[in-house]
Amino acid sequence: MKINSVIKSALVFTLILASSRLHAQNVTDSVSIQSILQQEDQAWNKGDAPAYSQSFSADGTFTNIGGMFFRGYKAFLDQHDVIFKSFFKNTVLKQKIVSLKFIRADVALLETLCQVSGFAKEGLPARLQLDAKGQLNTRLLQVLAKETGGWKVVSYHNVDVKPGTPIPE
Repeated sequence: MKINSVIKSALVFTLILASSRLHAQNVTDSVSIQSILQQEDQAWNKGDAPAYSQSFSADGTFTNIGGMFFRGYKAFLDQHDVIFKSFFKNTVLKQKIVSLKFIRADVALLETLCQVSGFAKEGLPARLQLDAKGQLNTRLLQVLAKETGGWKVVSYHNVDVKPGTPIPE
């Protein structure tokens, strides 16, 4: 009976140790992903397409708020360079995490509520619908994968929130 008790104790200890290691990994990874989000905000607010794109994977996919689909780092970089020089010039991005979920130890789903403000009075494409405060609201889903060198965005899907749709403050 003592052997059975020792085996049970060892099994319980092993399970506790394993679950605490998984939790610790997710905390570290959560902080890493939150850092990417902060870096995205800072780069957007400077209109810096290379900095905004630095966490985008070489073969990632990107769907913008207009429904246009792109593949690869260069396309992501080029599209952000274009918008930072045109209708998103001098705008301010604020992202708020709605959900961060690890579906595997090396894959995370990050959904944010984005508010972009500071638009020029003229030159906005008709597809951009601003709210009463003059802000563009979007929901951005980023799928991140842990690659060599850290977390990378492997899929980026942005949809605009239509006027009249409730947005949590």
